[in-house]
Amino acid sequence: MADSSKTEQATPKRQKKARETGQIARSRELPGVLALAAVLAVVAWGASSSLAHWVTFYRDCLDEAIDGGFESNGPLLFWSTLEVLRWLFPSLLAGMTISAFAGLAQGGVNFAPKALAPKFERFNPAEKLSQMVSPIALGNLLRSLLPFSVIFWIAVSAIRDRWFNIVQASDLELGAFMRLLGGMLFAIAWKSCLVLLAWSAVDYLLIWRKLQSDLKMTKQEVREEYKETDGNPVIKQRIRQIQRQMRKRQSLKAAATATVIVTNPTHYAVGLRYEMEMPAPVVVAKGRDLLAEKIKQIGRENGIMLVENRPLAQALFKSVEIGDSIPGRLYQAVAEILAVVFRAQAELRRQEAERRSRNASGYRLGSGATPDAGGTR
Repeated sequence: MADSSKTEQATPKRQKKARETGQIARSRELPGVLALAAVLAVVAWGASSSLAHWVTFYRDCLDEAIDGGFESNGPLLFWSTLEVLRWLFPSLLAGMTISAFAGLAQGGVNFAPKALAPKFERFNPAEKLSQMVSPIALGNLLRSLLPFSVIFWIAVSAIRDRWFNIVQASDLELGAFMRLLGGMLFAIAWKSCLVLLAWSAVDYLLIWRKLQSDLKMTKQEVREEYKETDGNPVIKQRIRQIQRQMRKRQSLKAAATATVIVTNPTHYAVGLRYEMEMPAPVVVAKGRDLLAEKIKQIGRENGIMLVENRPLAQALFKSVEIGDSIPGRLYQAVAEILAVVFRAQAELRRQEAERRSRNASGYRLGSGATPDAGGTR
């Protein structure tokens, strides 16, 4: 009885392990039945020509015997063997080809070393005896008797339908009797093949369903396999946490190299860097809430201009990753901000230059008045 707790379908990993141990849905009857059907088809296809060929062969042999051409070491045995092989080879080739194809179609080529490993319980007579008298063995026996019962009924029906001809067979010529016997045997053969084919298909379906049922897994087994395959969720969460912390540190470190920091102003902060040789501005830092405050603090400490633009800050934070260039749809908005920043920087440089110029002029004037004052004295 199947375990009621096993409600989940087998995972690919479980199915792969099953193949490694030789657990594949294969019907032993299906390749043999298909091979029998192929042999029967080839025999039926070449029956008329083969019969005429054999009649000609033995007529020639009898004529040769009448003429006294046979010798004790003559070629009769060789030519007879050659004719038999000529007649059997197509049938055997068709049967072997179809049988091999049926075996491959059921599971492909599967080499399972684990299935070849010696198991000492297989050599236990008590276990073998218990398997022979088990309900499973009895069920397999009854299941095998079912198609043969149908075949027996087909044979009885074929004999019953031709019973009158069989009774009158002593009055028939040899050719008519052979046609009667061949037709009856052929009818029994192809009907039996159809029964065996149908039963083999049902057998394969039952084996496949049983294998799928045996490979089912519990929810706990699926979770454990997921942990083995993709890692423990706790460890993965810890790794993601460490990665976020590293990104934060990198973002804070890169914030000092920004040209401008666009703010929300309270929730978002995005640091942009742009130089004349760059094709487009690049996001070097971005953060939200507490990280945004740290980025703005670093900007103030390094003299980086903070520009408030709510829509742009949100768009940059949500659509651009750190290290990527801004998208084309944001070029105009960013260009306007950069223009303001560059004008402010230029104004600061101009004011700084003027201040230095005034300081330098005052120093020169002060240094020139000292000698004059000394001379007056």
